Amino acid sequence: MKFIFSSSEVFSNIIEMSNDKYKPLNNDDTSLLDEPISSEVTDESDNEAEIHTESSVRASLFRTISESRWRIPIKRSTITLVILTVVNLLNYMDRFTMAGVLGDIQNEFKISNSQAGLLQTSFIVSYMILSPIFGYLGDRFNRKLIMGWGILFWSFVTLAGSFVPTEKFWLFLLLRGMVGVGEASYSTIAPTIIADLFKGQQRTIALAIFFFAIPVGSGLGYIVGANVASAFESWRYAFRVTPGLGVLCVIAIIFVVREPARGASEGGTHIGKTSYFSDIKYLCKNKSFILSSFGFTCVAFVAGALSLWIPIYLQYSVRIQGNFATEKEVALYFGVITCFAGFCGVLMGTVAASIWRKTNPRADPLVCAFGMMSASPFIFAAFYVSRTNMMATWGLIFIGETMVCLNWAIVTDIVLYTVIPTRRSTAEAFQILLSHALGDAGSPYFVGVLSDFLRPYYENRGEIPAQFLALKYSLYSTCFVCVIGGGFFLATALFVKEDKEKCDMIIKGGQIVTEEVTGMLPPSSDSNQLISTSENIA
Repeated sequence: MKFIFSSSEVFSNIIEMSNDKYKPLNNDDTSLLDEPISSEVTDESDNEAEIHTESSVRASLFRTISESRWRIPIKRSTITLVILTVVNLLNYMDRFTMAGVLGDIQNEFKISNSQAGLLQTSFIVSYMILSPIFGYLGDRFNRKLIMGWGILFWSFVTLAGSFVPTEKFWLFLLLRGMVGVGEASYSTIAPTIIADLFKGQQRTIALAIFFFAIPVGSGLGYIVGANVASAFESWRYAFRVTPGLGVLCVIAIIFVVREPARGASEGGTHIGKTSYFSDIKYLCKNKSFILSSFGFTCVAFVAGALSLWIPIYLQYSVRIQGNFATEKEVALYFGVITCFAGFCGVLMGTVAASIWRKTNPRADPLVCAFGMMSASPFIFAAFYVSRTNMMATWGLIFIGETMVCLNWAIVTDIVLYTVIPTRRSTAEAFQILLSHALGDAGSPYFVGVLSDFLRPYYENRGEIPAQFLALKYSLYSTCFVCVIGGGFFLATALFVKEDKEKCDMIIKGGQIVTEEVTGMLPPSSDSNQLISTSENIA
């Protein structure tokens, strides 16, 4: 225990040393703000206007000095983005490594399909439950320290899982669940750091680069996992690739990454921390956040159901047409298509939103709505022709998945520009919780249950093969969910412009409100006191 605490102190000291040159203003730095501001208004009836004008000027001065003091060079910001993207890629590589060697794992531990499914379920459950905790920490404490320890923990439990004895499947299951602890600490925080490094069009591009890691990492996880296991003739070596790379990323985070002040890119460093209850209350009243989160939940529902069931469904389809393909071959083809569809979708969505945003401030949610609604007919058509035309099926699946992936980077961008900087980690965390709890955590199970319910009906009718038809009509449910998700994004478009303007006003200091909305550090030497007034001083 003594060693653990001493290691923690060393790690914390390293973080503080690397941030010395970027410490915030001290009380003396804001002395300029205490100087009296002359005014020509002498009439007592205009005293209130004079006070408002003086407060506005002080807020502007404080914001200008703070923003300049916290600004990180673009070169360093770009390097930080690259490091965060690499870690995100490793996260998704680790998630899909198990999919590439799942058959070998089942054979060695002698487990059923339902037990194998628990490996992914245990990860998702811990990931979504712990996300709000790390969201709370990410809005209040050193984000580099949280990410560093999280990635180290994730690397350790991933490596430890590869040494679990054959007779102790329960231990392997526990370790896979603990991987969610490390990923929750990273996924809730990394986007907020990117938001504090870049703004406007630069932020949109940075988020697109960051989210390219999802399809690329997913594809690499399957390919690297399967090939490493084949090369060493053991699935255990597949889980020994990402931990070493994770440790290298931790070193890079400690010595290279510079953590910006919350709101630094937008001049919002004057915004203080508030209570957790106030944060949750604020998010619940943020219509754009709530509606876009429900829309993204529909995205997760569709992605979760398709990623699990389509490889099996298409294997049935190939056999019905008189051909043969192993489960591994179909899964590999589907993995490659998913990788390219994700890459194209993120790129197309980002470019379309960036261009349309110049003339329409509601462009982002409208692009998301278009993607979800246009995906529905392509996915429907893919299942419809799957019994007779395999090439057309693959092509339609690619187009459908591309449309679904249009919104990966855009949804995060919506959250970041409609939520104030000191509440963004909490917002990311609750979006993760919602999208997993109501999305991909339950959609594969829902499709499986619906398929089992329909199968006796087709068997009684003499339909052959009944299992194929039951799964086909069950997967049609994803088409309806796409339309529902599009509806949520359309509803988001009704409020996103106003919510963004409110957020911008708070960040710029043009609106100082009670703690229920935000905490504002006053433009004076006392940087620890929160202003608590409901005045608008535009």
